[in-house]
Amino acid sequence: MKNMNLRKLYPFYPADQWIEVPDEIADAMKGFDLMENAFRLRTYRHKAYYSLDRNDGIENEMLFVSLSPQELYERKVTKQELYAALYRLPEKQAKRIYAHYFLGMSKVVIAKVEQVNERAIRKSIERGLMQMEKYLKRL
Repeated sequence: MKNMNLRKLYPFYPADQWIEVPDEIADAMKGFDLMENAFRLRTYRHKAYYSLDRNDGIENEMLFVSLSPQELYERKVTKQELYAALYRLPEKQAKRIYAHYFLGMSKVVIAKVEQVNERAIRKSIERGLMQMEKYLKRL
């Protein structure tokens, strides 16, 4: 058993308070202390006081440059043209293209849902995309 000062762990304690803890816990606490001090030293040496690697999208926000009104308008017009071209396709082709490219469904899954051969879905999507391309080139 080792003695530990709780005031060292909890600075808000007004006075020293000693407790006995098992050796394994004392060694683990000492190991955590050493790791924390090593981390502080590394961040100081490499001037890495903060990290953007949080997986909450902060990196994207920092790097994303806001679009100008002209770029926003161009995106809107492009999207409208794309939907207009999609609307001109036969219903089956439009649904298949929408499911694959907008909903992210694989061609195999679409084939299973529609109970048709996967090759038929693939060909239908290819033909639909060619028709959309022709329509968009005419604009």
